Amino acid sequence: MIASFVLLEGVVALCLGAAALVCLFDRHLLRASCLFVVFALFMALAWLLLGAPWLALVEVVLGVVFTGACFFYALGVFSPGTTYPAYNIDAMNYYDYSRDSCSHGVTRVLLALAWCLMMGGAIRYVMPEMVYSPTEHPLVLASIVIAATAMGAFAFHRHLLRRLLAFNILGSSVFLLLAGMAGTVEGAQALISVGLSIAWLGSLLGALLIRYLLMFDHDASPRPDDGVRGQSQ
Repeated sequence: MIASFVLLEGVVALCLGAAALVCLFDRHLLRASCLFVVFALFMALAWLLLGAPWLALVEVVLGVVFTGACFFYALGVFSPGTTYPAYNIDAMNYYDYSRDSCSHGVTRVLLALAWCLMMGGAIRYVMPEMVYSPTEHPLVLASIVIAATAMGAFAFHRHLLRRLLAFNILGSSVFLLLAGMAGTVEGAQALISVGLSIAWLGSLLGALLIRYLLMFDHDASPRPDDGVRGQSQ
């Protein structure tokens, strides 16, 4: 029974990590937003495995429904036909064409390594048994890897929506790590619920700002007939 539970936890951890990694590095913004919804669903399943059904419910409501809607709203999914040429987005497929320099890649690697070293030192004192048997805590191990990658992606990406995705994945993985290390008692669940609510409010604000910037860039960008009018005058 215990072995099967650990196996199930390991499968959920692998699916959680795969969804997070693909979401963080997929340049197709709409597909990345859909993958975040999948990631949030696996997060809800992880909370259930940790014995926190209320957190699973909060994750479904705030993560899957509300935060997912924020990303789709920022992309203009609810108002099709809008184009944003000045923001470097292909409105037909929501693809991010921006390219990042090598210095950003070095920053990402350094941040990821710093996070892993910091978490390794914390786990060494809080959960010393995990140092010798890391596979017995797959969700904690997955949360460390996801948080390190998300922190690096946040520093690496230039696109605001991709940074907002990284911010949400980073926050979810940190909450999962805290729950795996400190347990899911009622007080911890209440604090994590507050943290998830604050993270959703931050995502809502970020989506509104991104949407405003997209509209502003679109209104400020020159139209094809502006040059013709200027020449005729």
